Amino acid sequence: MARYTDASCRFCRREGQKLFLKGERCFTKKCSMEKRPYAPGQHGQARKKQSEYGLQLREKQKAKRFYGVLERQFSKYFDMAVKRHGVTGTNLLQILESRLDNVVYRLGMGTSRAEARQLVLHAHFSVNGKKVNIPSYLVKPGDTVALRSKSRSLEKFKSVMEITGSKVVPQWLDFDEEEMTGKVVSLPAREDVDVQVSEHLIVELYSK
Repeated sequence: MARYTDASCRFCRREGQKLFLKGERCFTKKCSMEKRPYAPGQHGQARKKQSEYGLQLREKQKAKRFYGVLERQFSKYFDMAVKRHGVTGTNLLQILESRLDNVVYRLGMGTSRAEARQLVLHAHFSVNGKKVNIPSYLVKPGDTVALRSKSRSLEKFKSVMEITGSKVVPQWLDFDEEEMTGKVVSLPAREDVDVQVSEHLIVELYSK
């Protein structure tokens, strides 16, 4: 399985904004964007004029990196978004938000999407009572995502909940902290997605 293993903080610096890829660290002075808020590399501080294509490409790369998705899968999600009724850009964000690793992160059971992905891979969660260890699994309205009973006593989740306890769960999800379960109430509306990305530029890029 292909995956990125290099320094993830380079992504934030390349996109010129925090992508919150490392959880709690992103809110401290240790964050790379606090120390070096410019693109990585020898010419990172040079001013560059971007073309229309360059702007569109950066938005696509930013979205991919927010959700930890590689190129082939992102392209597949775009094809799915085109086939759905509604606005293609909004459909694309709904699909990305519906990934199980993202839902675990949104519920506060992971401090970052990368950590949530690892927790799903290690089979700590179930969907509708069935074990699921596929981070890209797409949940649907009415689905229930739960921390499996054998994982509830682990210190890992106790520490995670201490960090994310005050996190606001989006309206399209319902979270029961006592039972450690979350229900997908609906697909997220565009205003429910706080990811700072201009999805219409991604649609323009793929439409060429």
